[in-house]
Amino acid sequence: MMATFFGEVLTVFSRAVDEDDEDVEEEEATDENEEDLAIRREIEKQREVHMSWNSEISTSTETTTDKLFPCSNFILAVGHNAAGFLSTYVLNSGRWEVAGSAKLWNERCTKSNPRKGPLSTSSCLFYRMGSDPTTLLCQCTCHVAEDQQFQWCEKVFSCIKKEDLKVTVLSTCSVANYKTPESTFTLPVPFLKALRTKECLQEISCCSMLEPPNIVEGLPAAVLSYCQVWQIPAVLYQCYTDAIKLDSITIEAFQPVLSSQNLCRFSKDTSNSVEMLKKIATCEEIQSNLYI
Repeated sequence: MMATFFGEVLTVFSRAVDEDDEDVEEEEATDENEEDLAIRREIEKQREVHMSWNSEISTSTETTTDKLFPCSNFILAVGHNAAGFLSTYVLNSGRWEVAGSAKLWNERCTKSNPRKGPLSTSSCLFYRMGSDPTTLLCQCTCHVAEDQQFQWCEKVFSCIKKEDLKVTVLSTCSVANYKTPESTFTLPVPFLKALRTKECLQEISCCSMLEPPNIVEGLPAAVLSYCQVWQIPAVLYQCYTDAIKLDSITIEAFQPVLSSQNLCRFSKDTSNSVEMLKKIATCEEIQSNLYI
């Protein structure tokens, strides 16, 4: 192809190539394309997100007309510190049961590599509240790659009724990514910021809203975007921290979220939270010690 001075694209042919040579090149290109497609299909198959629910939930959804799981409150924690907060202040309050799991593999999730056998590691665990079965909680401590995030949202939310559903997302981010005209050295790290969909009309009193030009990335952004498209009320609480690993101070920074509309019921019974937090911090210290 060549371009003229007027911006048009013209197709030109060269007579220096024999027609037989062109046929051979076309056949080789076809073979390469088929091989590329086969490799691409294999990669896509390996990177599929696999959802599984326990038998009780599967049986209950089969009896409904739409075969969807009734859910009024979905709480998602992305990352170890957000998941640690739910373990300390939410799962430690009341009775919860494992409802299912989402399993996946990518370059940063090597524990469940499908090349070495079936997916055996639960990358994301779902819990259902005993006193309120319509409250669903998910702890996602694995890395969900960019090409798997939309699929993750599709697989999870396709099992849940979207009517009267409210979504709460908790995540962490490095304070180095926070954009502000002020110096980050003067900020009280860690700190919370909130971002919500248009349909979320609840008052955010536990922290201030995330200011532009700040953005969110990864699975939290994918979930929030999905909720925005499907007009689901959703709010993201993002904790900006300087901690790289599991950190008790960062976990405690999520405490103001307990006053929010979707989590206020869990703030009544936090008597065992201190002990749970100490246990989590102790386990992390042991794992971080090279001499043990």
